[in-house]
Order: sequence, then C-alpha cells, then structure tokens
Amino acid sequence: QVHLVESGGGSVQTGGSLRLSCAASGLVHANNCMGWWRQAPGKEREFVSVACKSGIVNYADSVKGRFTISRDNAKNTVYLQMNSLKPEDTATYYCKMSIPDGPNYWGQGTQVTVSS
Repeated sequence: QVHLVESGGGSVQTGGSLRLSCAASGLVHANNCMGWWRQAPGKEREFVSVACKSGIVNYADSVKGRFTISRDNAKNTVYLQMNSLKPEDTATYYCKMSIPDGPNYWGQGTQVTVSS
C-alpha cells in the first residue's frame, strides 16, 4: 500500500540542527496528511508535527518556534527541519501518513540523539 522511509537522523549537541525527511511510495492518496511523531525509551509516542495536503499544519507546543515542517508533494516527501535541539528532543522519530477514512501508515523510524 504505502511505504514510508525516514532519513536524516543522527547525533548532535544541544543547540544543533537536523533535517529529517520522509519519502512515501506506493498507493499514495492525494488528500493525505504526513507528519512526525517521536518516542523515547519508556515513554509514550507523542505528536510532533503534521502537514496535510489541504494546508493544515500543526506543531506540538514543545517544538513550536524550533521545528518547521514542509512538504514536497511532487516527491511525496515531508521534511522536518529541527533547530535549537534540546536533550528532550532525543527520541526515535517516526513518519506517519494518514488518509481520509483510511488507515495510518508508519515508517520504521530514525534516531535523533541530542547530547548536552
């Protein structure tokens, strides 16, 4: 159906930046939302940001002003520019695609580690 592949994770120090990407392939619905969730060990997976084809864009309060989500619809790709990274941002970041009245699709995740 839909296959999502994340990339761009890595290890940085506090204040550093990373840019994550998520490329979708397969039967991609035209009216989709693509976004990012993250999960640290022992914690629940939490919402980070989403950008929908319709124009909807949302951010978690914890990343507002630091992270920017963008889409390249021609490439079926969503990006997450992460600036001013904090140790609290350390997590596995998962790409998610949602479609109207349909299932959610998840990528395998990419690790982001921020050290102090």
